[in-house]
Amino acid sequence: MGKRHTRPSPIRSGISVDSPKRFDPGDFQLAGNGSHCLCPAGKRLYSNGSNCIFNGYAAMKFRGAERDCQPCTLRAQCLRTPEKTKTRQVAFFRGKRDGYETHTDRMKRKIDSDQDRQMITRRFATVEPVFGNLRNNKRLDRFTLRGRSKVDGQWKLYCLVHNIEKLAHYGVSQ
Repeated sequence: MGKRHTRPSPIRSGISVDSPKRFDPGDFQLAGNGSHCLCPAGKRLYSNGSNCIFNGYAAMKFRGAERDCQPCTLRAQCLRTPEKTKTRQVAFFRGKRDGYETHTDRMKRKIDSDQDRQMITRRFATVEPVFGNLRNNKRLDRFTLRGRSKVDGQWKLYCLVHNIEKLAHYGVSQ
């Protein structure tokens, strides 16, 4: 005899029996010209950047209007956290973008060319030691201040110390 297949208990699996299924992008209707889409309640979602790229995939993003989403009766099915989220956003993927390269692919291509390889090796001799000195010798592992202007000031102070130390050790070149 085979094992008896039963559905897991909703109490043990954490599934709520009375929670409605949330809408996914398949429940939204994309307009033929791609200018908007319609939600399951029949409200219009407007384009929110039609030429977006997610991990090399071209996508069209849409967002609902606050005046439509706030009073909607299907809000609980549409949003994960309806008490926090104002409007629904949905993305329609149109497939892999032609000619799209990841940053890693572009860097590999760059390292393979002779001219760029020379540029990168020069960078190791000019820029990288400065960061290594600040991080390891000066112990700038993290910034101790908060706020953009304070962090900028702390960074400039460390760079100033680095430059003064270079002048003290090597002198001013003539």
